[in-house]
Amino acid sequence: MSMIELMGPVRGDWPNYSKLAKGVHHCHLKKGNPTYVAVWKECADGTVEVLYVGTHEKVDYKKFS
Repeated sequence: MSMIELMGPVRGDWPNYSKLAKGVHHCHLKKGNPTYVAVWKECADGTVEVLYVGTHEKVDYKKFS
């Protein structure tokens, strides 16, 4: 996640990145079985809070929308 620290939370240059909601982002970190994902949000103070890191199969994207 050091790229997020250096270049900001919006990572449109990552092939498996997308926004889930306003200020909430996710990216597939490792393809295959299992697929691993990270979900993070932009905080008001300019920091980023990681909300979830784990398998794609166990993430509930609805709770981040």
